[in-house]
Amino acid sequence: MANTREIRLRIKSVKNISQVTRALQAVSASRVRKAMEMVQATRPYSTKAWQVLTHIAKQPGRSNLHPLLLERTEVKSALVVMVSGDRGLAGPYNTNVLRHTLSHFQNYSVPVRFIPVGRKGAELLYRRSLNVMAQFTDMPAEPKFSDVSAIGRILVDEFLAGSADEVFLVYTNFVNMIRQVPVIKKLLPLEFEDTEGLVQSEMGRSAAAHSEPSASYVYEPGQFEILEEIVPRFTALQVYQALLESFASEHAARMVAMKNATDNASELGKGLTLQYNKVRQQGITNEMLDIAGGAEALAQAS
Repeated sequence: MANTREIRLRIKSVKNISQVTRALQAVSASRVRKAMEMVQATRPYSTKAWQVLTHIAKQPGRSNLHPLLLERTEVKSALVVMVSGDRGLAGPYNTNVLRHTLSHFQNYSVPVRFIPVGRKGAELLYRRSLNVMAQFTDMPAEPKFSDVSAIGRILVDEFLAGSADEVFLVYTNFVNMIRQVPVIKKLLPLEFEDTEGLVQSEMGRSAAAHSEPSASYVYEPGQFEILEEIVPRFTALQVYQALLESFASEHAARMVAMKNATDNASELGKGLTLQYNKVRQQGITNEMLDIAGGAEALAQAS
C-alpha cells in the first residue's frame, strides 16, 4: 500500500488536472455560443443566395447556364474536404469525422483526394497513407469568410479543370450541446432537387417552399453574370458554414469531455482522500499499539 506522502502527491496532481479541465470547459462553453452566433449571422445571406440560385437554375437550359451546374456523365475522380479540429481533448470528435469519412470513401469506386481542414484530421489521414492534396490548419478561433475563400476557389478550380468530377464536404453538424453528427454533403455539381445536399436546414426548407413553378424574372445585369458570381461564392459559403458548424461541435464536444474529466477527477480525489485518511489512521493506530506494547513490556520488566 502507498504511503501518505505518495497519496498526497497524487491528490495534488489530480487537483491540478481538475483545475485545467474546468478552465477548458469554461473556455469551450464561451466559444460554443460565439460560434452559434456566427452561424446565425450567415443564414439570412445564404438563404437568399440559395433562393436566387435555385430560381435561376430552374430556367430553361440549365446545363448551359454555368459549368458548376452540369452533371458529369462519367465520374473519374472525387475530391473530399474533411473538417476537423486543430487540437485534441474533444472526446471522439476528430475520430468520428475520420471514421465517417473512411466509411464512405475508403473503398470508393473512383480515386479520391482529400483536403483536410484541421491539424488532427490531416494527421489521421497521413497515418493511413491517403492521398492528401492540400491541408489547411491553424484556422482562427473566429473565422471569417475570407479565411475559407481559398478552399472554395480550389474546389471550383479543380472541378472546372476536370481534375475532380465530384466534390464532397465532410463536417460535424451541431445539433445541441450533447449531440453532434458527422455528415457528408455533395458540393459540386450543385444539386437543387436534393435538399439533403445543403449545409443549413433553413435553406432546405426554403428550397422546398419554392419548389413550385414560379414566374420568370428579369435580372440586372443578367442571369449569366449573376451565376458567374454567385455559384462559386455559394460553394465557398457552404464551406464557411460547415466550418462554423464544426467549430461549434468541437467546442461542445470538448466542453462535455472536460466536464466528464472534471467530474472523474473530483471522484478520484475523493477516493484518494479517503485512502489517505485510512492510511494515516492506520499509521496512528500502529503507533499507539507500539506505545501500548512498550509500556506493557516496561511494566512487566519492573
